[in-house]
Amino acid sequence: MSKRDLTGVVDFAHLERFALDDAQVVDEVLSLFREQAGLWAPMLDGETDGWRDAVHTIKGAALGVGAFALADACEYAEGAGAGALPQVHSALDTALFEVAAYLHEQALKSLRSDALPLTDRID
Repeated sequence: MSKRDLTGVVDFAHLERFALDDAQVVDEVLSLFREQAGLWAPMLDGETDGWRDAVHTIKGAALGVGAFALADACEYAEGAGAGALPQVHSALDTALFEVAAYLHEQALKSLRSDALPLTDRID
């Protein structure tokens, strides 16, 4: 995964501005988003009493990272009911893929910027 895999479903510029371009904060926020998704996604089956709470929590987390399509799907599901949960699942999967691609790209940038030019390496 790399920058070419980013589709735009997550507005990372929004998150970067919110974090004042602090890469460490962005990384932490995205890690928390992924953790939240992992905790709440199992409740998105419509059979669990707390599915509405899960959708609402995911919506808030999505707004925080710039995953506006996911937030919209969650908001729709809050009003439409459990029948809209497949759209939430799809939007969540897409957002998580986008986050993974972004984090991969950031890791690659970090490796490139940490690398010494061949002329500066000690044999």
